[in-house]
This record gives sequence, structure tokens and C-alpha cells, in this order.
Amino acid sequence: MPALSNATLNQLDSRVAVPGYDRRRVTPGIVHIGVGGFHRAHQAMYLDELMSRGLALDWGIVGVGVMPGDRRMQKVLAAQDHLYTLVVKRPDGHRETRVIGSMVDYLFAPDDPEAVIECMAAPAIRIVSLTVTEGGYNFHSVTGEFDLDNAEVRHDLANPHTPRTAFGLVVEALARRRRRGVAPFTVMSCDNIQGNGEVASRMFTAFARARDAELGEWLEAEVPFPNAMVDRITPVTAGADVEELAQHFGIDDAWPVVCEPFSQWVLEDRFISGRPPVEQVGVQVVEDVVPYELMKLRLLNASHQALCYFGTLAGYRYAHEVCQDPLFVEFLLGYMRHEGSPTLAPVPGVNLERYRLTLIERFANPEIKDTLARLCAESSDRIPKWLVPVIREQLVRGGEIHRSAAVVASWSRYAEGIDERGEPIEVVDRRKDELMALAVENRHRPTTFIDNRELFGDLADAPRFRAAYLDALQRLHEHGARATLEYLVHERGRA
Repeated sequence: MPALSNATLNQLDSRVAVPGYDRRRVTPGIVHIGVGGFHRAHQAMYLDELMSRGLALDWGIVGVGVMPGDRRMQKVLAAQDHLYTLVVKRPDGHRETRVIGSMVDYLFAPDDPEAVIECMAAPAIRIVSLTVTEGGYNFHSVTGEFDLDNAEVRHDLANPHTPRTAFGLVVEALARRRRRGVAPFTVMSCDNIQGNGEVASRMFTAFARARDAELGEWLEAEVPFPNAMVDRITPVTAGADVEELAQHFGIDDAWPVVCEPFSQWVLEDRFISGRPPVEQVGVQVVEDVVPYELMKLRLLNASHQALCYFGTLAGYRYAHEVCQDPLFVEFLLGYMRHEGSPTLAPVPGVNLERYRLTLIERFANPEIKDTLARLCAESSDRIPKWLVPVIREQLVRGGEIHRSAAVVASWSRYAEGIDERGEPIEVVDRRKDELMALAVENRHRPTTFIDNRELFGDLADAPRFRAAYLDALQRLHEHGARATLEYLVHERGRA
């Protein structure tokens, strides 16, 4: 079985879609920092779609790895002529398999930062995009300000021509373009964080200003950072995925990508040097991303939290198991319809009821095998951003909050670190020790968890929330997760 490459594309199984364009004609237009599964299942896929229509051939992607662990990606992609296989897993077990050809090169920055800088400084590069995770933006968890004390940032400020971080690489490339009279590129965040463009703008501007005040002012004024909402469930590629691809499709791909059928990209139309015509392949290009962003955060993301703690406590381990249980489905739809959705502004072009039902279908896809452990991880970064704003707005408008309060209670019960069978729960959170120390007090001082002002502000002072939270926590302790949901759905939900 030949390894995946340009030379072997015509030898692949006829069920596998391959690039229908001459890859020799594809030239770089985008540099993408942080090539992982999501980028390859999302942005690179959209570009491949365009190229298959004979469009955007001057928007090829040059991947860039900054972290030491990115070396493997560089080696794998180089050996495969930067091709890889995307496998869409449908709920009925059907696989849609295609080879993506929109990436034309991959640079490993630790080996040659100068090559990365000069690539971005070239006039042909008009967009630098990012999937570096929330932690990659280097902001303080409490103040939200750029962390100038980060050792790698300090290195880059002292050595601007040999940077190690995305900040140092991007800002040096922009500085060179400015000196050479070349228009700046657009910096496009594709990370799953609220206001991702605004966050990126603040962080890169802060770095540039710390390096040179005038450069920082120029960057803030001249470089656009469009906001975007991105969505596609993309699990980590498992060894079984590699084996299945080889066995059933005869493809020797060292690092394929698997994903769900659904994909969404809502993109603010703010670019300085042009962009690919992505609206022709289903991307929603809009003036304001916020309504779509809040829809995703308060329905999809918050619903993940609504199912993961209760699901774990009830003995489930995967999202699809939870969402094939009618009781959980009724609870999730009740939250989305009566608590999350009322806090949303109109979302142009979206039928919210169809969106809510689609979320349940996505979560219930047994082929994705999305673990509850993944959804429960780093809850201290998630609940305050995705669910607490829903509770606050509902309190102001006099709306329902008992389901949201119960989700917070389920998180508190989960953080006790012991499930209902007496088995240990591995809590994964940067505040793990703090959270578990608070949760251990649940049976003696039951408001201790929500009295944490860093996580909840003054929410515990709201009598209606406090009462709903205490009621749910008591039921979780006395009757368990499933009985608590039965009450919330069949009694409290109809009160």
C-alpha cells in the first residue's frame, strides 16, 4: 500500500475524493499558525472546496508550527506532499473520505524563524490565520491583560529578529512589510473564544507596543483582526482511525483527520488585502458575528456543560450515550429553549429551533465518540463564560434559571471527585486543587462553591439563583443525578 503523496493520488480507491485541480498551480496566500485537527477539518477544507471549483488557487496555505510538539506534523506533512485525508463520520456509520490539497508547505519555526518571518513578509501573503487555543493568546486569566512576564515573550522582546512565539513572528513580519512599503496582512483568528478577533488584536497590539510604541500604534490602526465563529466537532485522531483508513480505503496516511458532518464558519468581512470567496462554499460572511457567536456559546457550548457533569455522575462516558437518553434530551432542549435562547438577539438566517434540534443530533452521533471527560475539562474557563451570563440575564428579565442553576450544582458535585458509585473522578482543570477544596465543603457549607467571587462574582447573592442551586445540590446528594433530572424535567420544569 503506497504512502499518500502527489504521485499516488491516482492509485487511491474510487470512493476517495481527491483534489480535482492541478496542485502545481496553487500558490501561497495564507500562512496558518497552529495546524491541528480543527484547522485541517475546517479552514483548509473550505479552501480545498474553493480550489476544486477552480477558484482561490492563489490562496494556498503555508502551515507554521511554533510549539516543539509540532515537529511531528511537519515531518508527516512533508512526507505526504502536505496532503492528508479528511474522514467525515456520519451517525449511520457511513464514511465520506477525501484528500485535502489546499496546504502547499509547512514550516517549523524553531528550526528557522527567519524563513517563517520572510514567508509572512512576502507580498503574496495576505492573511495570517491562527488556531493556537485560548492559552496561546497569553492573557492573564483574571485581568485579561497581555502577560509581559511570560518567559518566551520576554525573549522575543529582547530578540525581535529570532522570535519563538507567534507574537514575535507575526509582529516582526508586519514590521518588515511596513519598512518595505508592503501593505499589512489581515490576522484572522479561528479559535473558539468569544470575540476572537478582538482578543487577538489586543494581544498582538500589546506585544508590538511593548516592543516599540510607534509600531504598536501603527499595528492597532492598520492591521485588521476580523471576528469569527467556528464550529465543527473534531476529535483527536486515534490509532484506530489510521488503521480503519488503511484497511477499508487502502490509504497509508500517517495523520488523517476525523470529524462530524456539520460545519459552520461565520466570518466578519474585514480584510485589508482581499480574501478568498469563501461565501461560495457556505461560509456566512457578515458585518456582525456577535449574534452567531452568542448562539453557539449559550446553546452549543453551554449545553455541553449541561450534559457532561450530569452524564458522568449518571455513569455515562460519551456525549452520544447521553444524547440517546430521552431524559437528558428533554433536559437539554428545556435549557436551550427556555433559558439559553431567550438571552439571544435575533440571529439572521438561522432558525433557532432547527439549530437546537441539530445540536442534539450532533451530540448523539455515536461515530464521533466525544468523551465527557473532554467536555468536563477546564470547567473554570467555561462555566463563567458560557453559562453564568445566561443566568445573569435571565435573573434580570425574570426568566427561568432552575436548569442553569442545576448545571452549576452538577459541576460542584462533580468537583467533589467521587462519582455515585464511589469511583474517583479525575478532575482536569488549572484550578483543580482550589475547586476540589471548595467542593469538599458541599455537604457542610453548601454555598461555599458558588461563594467563589472569581468564578461567580456576586451571583450567590441573588436569592433565586441561590435557592435553585441549593435545591439541585441537595437532590444530587440525596437522590443522584438521574432522579434530579427527573425532578427538573417532569416536576420543576412544569411548575
